Amino acid sequence: MTTDTGIDWTEAFANASYIPGGMEFPARWEQQAAAFRKSASRAQIDIAYGNHPRERLDLFLPEGKPNGLAVIVHGGYWLNFDKSYWSHLANGALKRGWAVALPSYVLAPEAAIADITQQIAQAIAEAAARCDGPVCLAGHSAGGHLVTRMVCENTPLPPQVADRIARVVSISGLHDLRPLQFAQLNEKLCLNTDSAAAESPVLHTPVPGTDLVCWVGNDERPEFLRQSALLAETWRRAGATTRLHSEPGRHHFNVIEDLCDPESALVEAFVGTRS
Repeated sequence: MTTDTGIDWTEAFANASYIPGGMEFPARWEQQAAAFRKSASRAQIDIAYGNHPRERLDLFLPEGKPNGLAVIVHGGYWLNFDKSYWSHLANGALKRGWAVALPSYVLAPEAAIADITQQIAQAIAEAAARCDGPVCLAGHSAGGHLVTRMVCENTPLPPQVADRIARVVSISGLHDLRPLQFAQLNEKLCLNTDSAAAESPVLHTPVPGTDLVCWVGNDERPEFLRQSALLAETWRRAGATTRLHSEPGRHHFNVIEDLCDPESALVEAFVGTRS
């Protein structure tokens, strides 16, 4: 749909058609994730954090006492995928001694985005109850929205969990949901003026002490570059510690791959020493 701004918002949020072999990535992720789960010696699969069949998380534990909890929230425009596509992304933080949780959530349109936000808070609280220490959050695309919502001033997290959040990494995240009202995606997302504003992290104040990294591929669609830069700057002005990083040679589908590598700059940004 094209608005009076002249922007075709359906195209602005399209990814696969602008990535060579874009439609092949989900099958590749699924295979890599399944192989990782088979090799994980200390995996707890399908921990319930709610009553819905999709309200489940997987928890991968390192050898020895964890340094803390790292949570990775999947993307898919709140419409697609589940935790089983992303297990391999736990490898980097796991190899650095962190427990890693990956939750699924109820997809739209069965759940509104505001409901999904609440589900992710419940999942994080459930995982945090099983692991001591700091909590680091990372999310990709729609997952980037969900993890940044955890550190807005109206966070749905219980106070005792919110106080443990050490860092949030939004990878190619969606932080301004208002334009999505004008994309074809909204046939299922069902956003309106009020709900889009209420769920846009860029329109919220971050909680004091927020440490945010906005990580985006240099070859992303312009809207994703805009959204990462917008949140980093807006929250910096609101008092958060923020960093914007554009990774050369990465697009929306391969920008997450470095989560697999414990030596990568992305994993360092996620669970490394605070700067």
